[in-house]
Amino acid sequence: MSESAVQTGAEKSYKRIRSSIHSKKRSQQIADTVSFLVIIILAALVMLPIWWMIRSSLMKSLEIFKWPPQFFPKEWLFSNYNIKPTTFDFWRYLGNTLTIVVPSVVFGTATATLCGYAFARLRFRGKALLFSLCVGSMLLPTMVTLIPLYIAWSSLGLTDTYWPLILPYLCGGGAFNIFLIRQFIKTLPRELDESASIDGASYFRTLVSIILPSIKPAIIVVALLIFITTWNDLLQQTIYISSREKYTIAVGLTTFMGSFKNDYAGMFAATCLSFLPGVVVYLLGQRHFVEGIVMTGMKN
Repeated sequence: MSESAVQTGAEKSYKRIRSSIHSKKRSQQIADTVSFLVIIILAALVMLPIWWMIRSSLMKSLEIFKWPPQFFPKEWLFSNYNIKPTTFDFWRYLGNTLTIVVPSVVFGTATATLCGYAFARLRFRGKALLFSLCVGSMLLPTMVTLIPLYIAWSSLGLTDTYWPLILPYLCGGGAFNIFLIRQFIKTLPRELDESASIDGASYFRTLVSIILPSIKPAIIVVALLIFITTWNDLLQQTIYISSREKYTIAVGLTTFMGSFKNDYAGMFAATCLSFLPGVVVYLLGQRHFVEGIVMTGMKN
């Protein structure tokens, strides 16, 4: 075979390979573009109800139901947020809600961390059984324990107080939170604990000095989950709280929805005020939230 024929064959092979590479790149670019458009559409569908609520809170009540609908107010009426305390006492409800949320987040996160560390690192009799019961309790519907718990709290004289909403977080912080912390700690090498033990560190010192800095994302995730749960816990707050001056944001918004009468713009404004603090807290910790959820369960 002549040298020119070999060169021609090599050029053809090179062109075929180059064409194949360009074809794959074009296919990848098309797939990326389609994926990006799908994500944009889904994000728009998710954000549409939120935008609709915000836009309705800044319009006149009659304009909210106008057809065809307006996606932007003709006049931005921020005065709708000037809600009378007799209708929706936002600042009182916010203070009452934080009275429940803050201790629940602090104690719930602390106890969940302690329990998760014990299940992940300590050796004691019955650990597997206790952990199985802990995980199995997540399968128990809330309604099953609702009445017995109410009877128990009522017999202790703690109804119409915040204690039934706070004290459960002193007992482990929730089964899922314990499970999440435990799985996150198990991703850490045991050599860290052994090195600390050789240096004379106690279990608690090892947890504080070595484990906690390494599981910061998981702790933030637990704190966010407890915050969201307690902030939106309308069912239990409605059951245990009966005095108007003790209403939380969730209970106050639900109870006084009829006080707005035909003032739909004011109702939407009160709703926006109610969910805004939760959104702000979530946005501050969303990076750690995603990281903690992704890394949980990487090691059994």
